[in-house]
Amino acid sequence: MISEQNQEEFYSRFLKKLESSQKWPGEFMFKFILKENSKKITQLKKIFTKKSAVYSKKNSSENRFQSLSVKVKMESAEEVVEFYKKASKLEGVISL
Repeated sequence: MISEQNQEEFYSRFLKKLESSQKWPGEFMFKFILKENSKKITQLKKIFTKKSAVYSKKNSSENRFQSLSVKVKMESAEEVVEFYKKASKLEGVISL
């Protein structure tokens, strides 16, 4: 388990990278991995309900996992970080 301090340091570094590598507002591609047939995918999609998101789902070669890509227009790097923080609260969801 990652400590809260390490998690905040990670998000701080991630925020700086986002700010320097992209123009805002702009489209951003979120990527997640879940176990196949996970009900978490519905919960994950609910995070993006107030946005016009485009979803793409792909199964792993052995169908044990699935990836979910979410393409959505974000207003700022801070908003991206907030969405990743919400997703991190869902057990069994891996953010990439």
